[in-house]
Parts: sequence; structure tokens; C-alpha cells
Amino acid sequence: MKRWLFIIGCTALLLGGCTTEREPKQAKQAEPPASSSKEPSAPAAEEKQRFPLTGLPAHEDSQQRVVGVMINNHPKARPQSGLSKADIVYEVLAEGDITRFLALYQSERPERVGPVRSARDYYIDLSEGYHALYICHGWSPEAKARLEGGGIDYLNGLFYDGTLFHRVSFRKAPHNSYITFANIEKGAKQNGYAWTDEVAPLPFRDDEPRGEQAGTIHIAYSRQAYAQVEYRYVPEQKGYDRYSGGEQTIDYDTHEPIVVQNVLIVAARHHVVDHYGRRAIDLAAGGQGYLLQHGVIQPIEWKNIDGRLLPYRDGRPVGFVPGKTWINIVPTLDIVHWK
Repeated sequence: MKRWLFIIGCTALLLGGCTTEREPKQAKQAEPPASSSKEPSAPAAEEKQRFPLTGLPAHEDSQQRVVGVMINNHPKARPQSGLSKADIVYEVLAEGDITRFLALYQSERPERVGPVRSARDYYIDLSEGYHALYICHGWSPEAKARLEGGGIDYLNGLFYDGTLFHRVSFRKAPHNSYITFANIEKGAKQNGYAWTDEVAPLPFRDDEPRGEQAGTIHIAYSRQAYAQVEYRYVPEQKGYDRYSGGEQTIDYDTHEPIVVQNVLIVAARHHVVDHYGRRAIDLAAGGQGYLLQHGVIQPIEWKNIDGRLLPYRDGRPVGFVPGKTWINIVPTLDIVHWK
């Protein structure tokens, strides 16, 4: 009898020990699966890709290299082709009171661009701020030295007139040189230039701009009507229509109006350097300016950050609203007025 009691007691102890060892295993099985710890990273995977120079959603490869094209703005060259597709346009005085455009393309590609005009060294500086493939037809002595000095990818119509560049019949030289984007890509491949690039994004804002109400902004590059520029805010499109000499700026080929979301006006020192009236423009020193967004204007200071002219306020960068940007460089802010 004692022997049976001893056996029963040992069996009970063994069963109790097994139960004690299994409890931790049951606790581990009750823990959430390891995969559930990855849930917080899900929103990051859903982030939309955006174009670096407009901040707008990118539905395709956003690593296209920036292309910068010198576009003629002489009254006989208006309206131009391709301006409505540019992400950024710099408007700067060339000779006399005639401005010229440097149009930067990254998110969109027009079929053709023009009339293409000659290079100036300060336009090259602006283009280099975006590591752009630079397109021109002709050059000043200073620009020639810069481009032939090496290190800058460019196509000059002087060497491709009638091949990559073509002359249109409805305008006279020097206002009739055009180039297609198919030929720009062809020229890039012929010269071994990169066609893709990791483009650093501009700073963008997601809050509402604040400032003084300004529906119409007027820039008088001279007293001549052809040198008068206006931006008129259209609330329905949250953008500005552009006018030259009282005529709305449109695309020659598509008849699309030029609509921009950001207008940056910066004052920089201009200096005439030769009897042709060519200029040197100080784009390094920084200075004062205005930024127009959503129908309001605010004073800013501008800085040259790695070749890009960017707005600041109280020492902090002011972001652009998503969309297209035009930057007018002026010799003085006294020629800028608004209402």
C-alpha cells in the first residue's frame, strides 16, 4: 500500500512540474505577431512622389534632368512656344530694356521651345543652380568663355543650325530659331550628356501665405509699353496670369495662357559692361524683394543658395506653394507697384 501511495505521489509531482514548464510557452503564443510592429511605417510607403521643382504629385519618373532654354522676349518673338510647360522661368534684362527668359523644364516637356536666343554669363549661373542642360543660340564673349571652359553641358545653335535647331518661316532672324525636345534629347545623347539626374527639391509650404492683398503687380523695365510686365491674380485658379505690354502671355503652339502660382521679384545690382549694352548682374550678394502667392504680397530678402535664388523672412526660408514659379530680377524695387 505504501508502495502505491509513493507511486501516486511521484506521478502528481511530475504532472505538476510539466504544467509549470508549459505556462511560459502558452504566454508566448498569446503575444501579437511580430509583423504587427511594422504598422506605423505603412503611411511612409503610401507617400506620393512629387516633382522637385513644382511640389506637385509625380505620376511618372521624377528624376528627369533639368533642361534650361534661353528664350527670346523681343516683341517680334512673342508669343513664344513652350513657356506654359516650364517649372521655373527667370526673366532678366539682356541689352537695353529687353528682357530674356531662362525657362527650366523638369516635370513637363513641350514639343518645341523657342525662339531660342543667345547666352549670357549670368543666365548660365542661374542654370547651373539646377545642374541643367543649357540650350542657347549664340553667346556673349563672357558666356562663350564660360561654356568653352568646360564642366557645363550645353547645346548651342551656332553649331547645330539646321540639324538640332531649325528656323521657322513665320518669323525673321534672330527671332526664328527653335528646337524640339526630341532634338534636345538627341543632342544630349550625341554629346554623352546625362539625361537623368537627382534634382534637389525646392522648399515648399503647406500653410496659407500671409501678407498684403495685391491683385495686380506691375513691373516697369522701362517706360516703353513692350517692357511693361503685369501679373494679375485669378482666385478661381489660385494663380497669376502674366501680361507683356498689356497683352496676355500665351503659348504660341497650344494657345494656353501662362499661369503661375509663385512670383518672386528680386532686386540685384546691374552694371553695363560694353557699348552693346550688355550687363553684369550681381546674383551672389543677396538683397530685398517681394514674394507673391495666393493674391498676397510680402517683402522678403533673397539669398543665393548653391546657385538658386530663394526667399527668406526673418532669417528663415519661405516655402513656395506647389505649382509653377516665375522669378523677375530687377535693378531696383522702385519699378515694382501693386494694387
